[in-house]
Amino acid sequence: MLTLDLHAGQIQGFFNIPVDELTAEPLLSNYFAEKGLEDLVLVAVDFGISKRARDMAGRLGVPVAVIEKRRTANDDRSETLNVIGDVRGKRALTFDDEILTGGTIVNAANALLEAGVTEVFCCATHPVFAPAAPRLLKESAFKEVVVTDSVPLSPDQKVNNLTVLSIAPLIGEAMKRIHEGRSVGELFQ
Repeated sequence: MLTLDLHAGQIQGFFNIPVDELTAEPLLSNYFAEKGLEDLVLVAVDFGISKRARDMAGRLGVPVAVIEKRRTANDDRSETLNVIGDVRGKRALTFDDEILTGGTIVNAANALLEAGVTEVFCCATHPVFAPAAPRLLKESAFKEVVVTDSVPLSPDQKVNNLTVLSIAPLIGEAMKRIHEGRSVGELFQ
């Protein structure tokens, strides 16, 4: 079975068949590398995604910052507490595995602007998008929100600051490598 950026890697343990977890990190990092943004800092929107963010920052050759947040009592909203890292005067690229409500990343963008960033971009693998998310993203401070097509989006979800990247080449190459008995992990080196 092929998966893409599981929210928790432990999910692989629920299957009794071979599982390969792919990542959209190279696709997303290449997109931003080609933009040639100067003074960029990659920002993990919480501690849970910080390792992946560090890996992506390494690909881009940029520093990392982290947003410290906590969930409210009923766990459906997040509260941004601090920006950890040097972001003042830089362009920020927030990174997460999925966007559901958009609250976490929009709160992160606002905190980053308060901390002195000049522009804020966002990237995430899965645009799960609860009903209010597209409007929230459209009205946010994000110059651009970049996601993959791992979740199909309706036309009304495709807001003006949203860019959708295809994962088809990644999935196709992984399938080819599996068929040929070659390593899938080499895709991400």
